[in-house]
Amino acid sequence: MDKQSKKIIGLFARYFLVLLAGLGNLYLIYKILTPLTVYTVNAILSIFTKTILIENTIYLTNVVIEIIPACVAGAAFYLLLLLVFSTSDIGPKIRTKAIILAFAIFFILNITRILILVPIIEQPYYDAVHWIFWHIVSTAMVVAIWFGIIKFYKIKSIPVYSDLKYMKGLIYPHKNSKRKKKNK
Repeated sequence: MDKQSKKIIGLFARYFLVLLAGLGNLYLIYKILTPLTVYTVNAILSIFTKTILIENTIYLTNVVIEIIPACVAGAAFYLLLLLVFSTSDIGPKIRTKAIILAFAIFFILNITRILILVPIIEQPYYDAVHWIFWHIVSTAMVVAIWFGIIKFYKIKSIPVYSDLKYMKGLIYPHKNSKRKKKNK
């Protein structure tokens, strides 16, 4: 199999995996990350206070914490997955490392976000702080992680765009060659 055929198969395989991970309203992502999030938060809180864990709910002395899908931030993990898989200039080994690193960093930051919110649950300003953390801070974390991944792994391509540009070049090869001839 020639290099171009391998590249096309790889391109379709990357997007197929992204679609597969997103099936069922991110079922697979939540199936893996919900228990990880719940058990990690519970384990950390149990160091400082007595906890009772029932399914996705953590009972503290005066507070009840329910870890819902929004707390798990599955969509943010999916966005990181999409960004890494839709980047064309990295090989499978680096792609795997980039996903693991991005997921690990976001997981740690997300757990930290939840733990920061726990002490203020009973406060009147909790809803405002929670909204800011959920919408603004989480978005900023994803953007910062992505730019960190780009810098760390020296990624040059633009997610999705570089793949579309490559596919366009395969479909209309003569247009690109005419431009190159004019530029020479």
